[in-house]
Amino acid sequence: MAHAKNHDYHILSPSIWPFFGAVSAFFMLYGAVGWISADDVRLFWIPVSGPWLFLIGFVGVLYVMYSWWADVIRESEAGDHTPVVRIGLQYGFILFIISEVMFFVAWFWNWFKNALYPMGPQSPIKDGVWPPEGIQPFNPWELPLINTLILLLSGVAVTWAHHAFVHENDRKTTINGLIVAILLGLSFSALQAYEYFHAAFGLSDTAYASAFYLATGFHGLHVIIGTIFLAVCLFRIMRGQMDQKQHVGFEAAAWYWHFVDVVWLFLFGAVYIWGS
Repeated sequence: MAHAKNHDYHILSPSIWPFFGAVSAFFMLYGAVGWISADDVRLFWIPVSGPWLFLIGFVGVLYVMYSWWADVIRESEAGDHTPVVRIGLQYGFILFIISEVMFFVAWFWNWFKNALYPMGPQSPIKDGVWPPEGIQPFNPWELPLINTLILLLSGVAVTWAHHAFVHENDRKTTINGLIVAILLGLSFSALQAYEYFHAAFGLSDTAYASAFYLATGFHGLHVIIGTIFLAVCLFRIMRGQMDQKQHVGFEAAAWYWHFVDVVWLFLFGAVYIWGS
């Protein structure tokens, strides 16, 4: 009894993952800078090719993500995720989503700044035009509209799966809903890649092109991450690692996916419709 837990909080054991994650992220960023500049970088006075250093750091980051989250799952299975701990995890993920919102605010700021005050040959005496001359924007009512409907339907599928799991304990419907959402997410990514491949402009073709690709490209990256997030939840539910009481990971995945949906609606309205 002397060693029994008499409180609702979980005291974490010492972990190597924060340190290893920081080192891996540093290598990835350092290598990316050398890769972009097409120069070799030095790691402790040893010349290393930028792409290889970036790849080493990237693999390290993925390993930290897998191992750290595996530890969190083991803590949950050991009964360490009390109601108080689960609330803390939920608050932490909400703060993470807020930080992601501010990340996209920067890209919207970049877009609107260039759209409202476009640069031209006579700038700053006279503003240019938006979109710039020579840029052929996408028709928002063709492929972008289809992608919008796909992403919204995937959000409906996630809500359907979450409701079936939490309120009805219907695992079969939950699994079917997640499969539909994952397939729709993959379809969105495939169509966005098709859109990029057939674009009439490249990343370095004016401020319009760079703002377009950075805003929609980072959103596309978030869609891929969210699809993986949902796939992990599907795998864990199929293995019986979540129930009506312990499902913080599934809840976080649903929140993240709806965040991705909302950001896309703003992108569709601002970049594709208003920006065209």
